[in-house]
Amino acid sequence: MSIPIPLQDLVTRSQAIGADQSLVVFGGGNTSSKGDLTDHLGRMRDVLWVKGSGADMQFAVARDYPALYLEELLALRQFEGLDDETMTDYVTRALVDPTSRRPSIETLLHAFLPAKHIDHVHSDAICALTNHPDGPRAVREALGDGFAYVDWMRPSFSLSKIVGELGDAEGVILANHGLVVWDESSDVCLKKTHDAVARADKYLDSLTTRPESNFNHADMPLAEYTNLLLSLRGALGKKQILRTDARLKEVASRPDATAVVAAGVSSADHMLRIRPKSALVDVKEPAKTIENYRTEYAAYFERNKSHLPDGYVSHGNDPKVLLVPGVGAITAGATRTEGSMLADIAFHTHSVASRVIDAFGSASTIAESEIFRFDYWPMELYKLQSKPAPTKFAGSIFIVTGAGSGIGRGIALELGRLGASVTLADVDRKGLDDVVAEFAAQKSPEPLTLLGDQSDETTVQRTVGETIAHFGGLDGVVINAGIGVSDSLEDLTADKWRRGLEINLTSAFLLTKEALGALRTQGMGGSLVYIASKNAFAPGAGFGGYSVTKAGMLQLMRITALEAGSAGIRANAINPDAVFDHSKLWEGGVREQRAAAHGVAPEKLEDFYASRNLLKARVRSVDVAQTVSFLLSDDSSRTTGTVIAVDGGVAAAFPR
Repeated sequence: MSIPIPLQDLVTRSQAIGADQSLVVFGGGNTSSKGDLTDHLGRMRDVLWVKGSGADMQFAVARDYPALYLEELLALRQFEGLDDETMTDYVTRALVDPTSRRPSIETLLHAFLPAKHIDHVHSDAICALTNHPDGPRAVREALGDGFAYVDWMRPSFSLSKIVGELGDAEGVILANHGLVVWDESSDVCLKKTHDAVARADKYLDSLTTRPESNFNHADMPLAEYTNLLLSLRGALGKKQILRTDARLKEVASRPDATAVVAAGVSSADHMLRIRPKSALVDVKEPAKTIENYRTEYAAYFERNKSHLPDGYVSHGNDPKVLLVPGVGAITAGATRTEGSMLADIAFHTHSVASRVIDAFGSASTIAESEIFRFDYWPMELYKLQSKPAPTKFAGSIFIVTGAGSGIGRGIALELGRLGASVTLADVDRKGLDDVVAEFAAQKSPEPLTLLGDQSDETTVQRTVGETIAHFGGLDGVVINAGIGVSDSLEDLTADKWRRGLEINLTSAFLLTKEALGALRTQGMGGSLVYIASKNAFAPGAGFGGYSVTKAGMLQLMRITALEAGSAGIRANAINPDAVFDHSKLWEGGVREQRAAAHGVAPEKLEDFYASRNLLKARVRSVDVAQTVSFLLSDDSSRTTGTVIAVDGGVAAAFPR
C-alpha cells in the first residue's frame, strides 16, 4: 500500500526536526499534515495525520502518525469546553484505524489550525525567550510583532481553541512550551521553524554576557570520583545505572548553579522524564543532597496532592539528574542508554536556564501548582506507562571474569539477556569481541570490556574502578577466570603449580578484596559468586594442581561469607563439572590428559563425564549461568556460604 504524499512529507519533515535535539528531545514536540484518504465505503475523506503520543520524531515512520477524520475533529469546536478524558475519547473515536497508535494530546491544536502542515517544537532558543518574567517583550524584540504569544497553559481543549483562532499570525509562541508554525508547503513549514529559531538565537546572543564559570572543584581523581558514585548510588538505595555526562560541567560549576536548578525544566514536557528539578550535589555530603531532595519533593507533593483524585500516590521522591560541580550531570536510569536520554534532556533544559539568566538576569518557571498538575498528568504519564516492564536485572551491575569463553561466556550472556549491565573481563581480546557481538545480537545492554590478567592486583583494581566509573556502582561479581592444571604431583612443576594458584585462587582473593571495599562503601549489600568445581570435593588423580585451587576457592568463599554478612554481602559457590561448550579449559593437552586418565578417547571424554553422573546429562554453560542468576538475584537473598553443585549429580562430590 502506497503512502500518501502529505504523509511522506510529514515523515521527512519530522525526521529532520527530530535529528536536532535543540528543537525536540525524545518524544517531545508534535507535527502534522492534512490530506485525504478513501474510507472503507469508498468515500474520499479529509484527514489529519499527527504524531503519535511518545513517538520519537528522529526515528518515527509512517505508522507513528495515525490518521484521523478531520470533519469529526472540527465538529468539536462547537463545545465551550471539554475535560481531558472526554476530549481524548472524542479524538480517539475519530481515528481512521482504531488500532492505530494513540494520537498526540495536542491533536485538536493541529486540527483547528487551518494550514496543511504544522510544526510544534520545544526549541531551546524559543524557551529561553519565554522562561523569564518579561517573555512577551523578548519575543517581540526577537521575532517581531507577527508572532502571537500565549501564556503558559497545559495542553488542553482550551489551548487548542485559543491557538486555532490565531491562524492569521506568522506563528505562535507558547510560554514554557515552545513554537508553533504552519504553511501550505511542508518544506516552507520546516524553513519557518528553522528561521524562527535562528532569529531567537541571534537575539539571545546579542544579550548574553556569560559569567566566567568558577571551578571550585578540580577534575576529580578516579578514587574520589568512584567513591562519590558509590555514595550517591547507596544513598538512592536502588539498583540503577549512574551515567556521567561532562557537558554540564560548566553549568554545575557556576557560582549561581542554585539559580539554574531553581529555574526547573525549560519545557514542561521535560519534567516527564527528569522530574521538575534536578539535584545540585554537595560533594562533601552527597548522601545529604539526596536526603534534602527527598524531603523537598515530599513536601511539594503534600502541598499539591489535593489536585489529584483520591488514590493517587507519589511516583517517588528521588532525583533523576544530579548536577556535580567539576563533574557535570549524573543521571540515574535502568540502563546507560536511558541515562544518555536523561542527560540529553538535562543538557538542553539546564542550558536554557543558564542562557536565560545570562541574557535576562533571572529565570522564572510556571507556578508550582501547574508544575504539579503536569508532573502527575495522566495524559503525559501514559507515555511512561506504555513502556515495557523492566527486565529481571535492569539497573544491576555485575563483573564476570573469564567472560571470553566457556562458563564465563555463558554466564555473561545470560545476565545480559536478563537486562544486567555487565563488565566482561578476560585476557583474550578476540573472545571478548565475540561476546560483545553476541550481546548486540540478543539486544542486551552494551557491556564494558576489560582486557587483562586478573591475577595482577593493578588489573583487578582497574576492573572494579572502571566498572564503577562506567556504570555508577556494583551489585555483584562472578569470579570465574581459571585454567586447567594437569599432571601428577610428581610431574607437576613448581612454576605450573604457582601459575595455577595465581590464576585460579590469588585472582579470586584480589577481586574479593577489591569488590568488598566497593560494596561496603556503597552500602547496598551485594553478591559474590565463585565458580569452583566438582574437583573441590571429589578430586581426580593427575589433576591435583587444579583441584587444590578450587578447594581453596571454597574456603575463600566461606570466609567472605563470615566476614561480609553483617554488611548484607552474600558469598556462594557453584561446583560445575565437565562443561565443554566454548570452553578453553580443555586446551593445552588437558582434554587428552584427562581422557587418558579415564581410559577413553579424547573425543569421547564429554560423553564419559555425562555417563558417570546420576542424571546421565551433559552439563552446559547455560546450566551454570542460570544458577549464577539465582545467586545474584534477590531470589537467594537469604542464602550465603553455600555450595550448589551443577554437575548432573556426582555422588562423590555431594556438598553435604
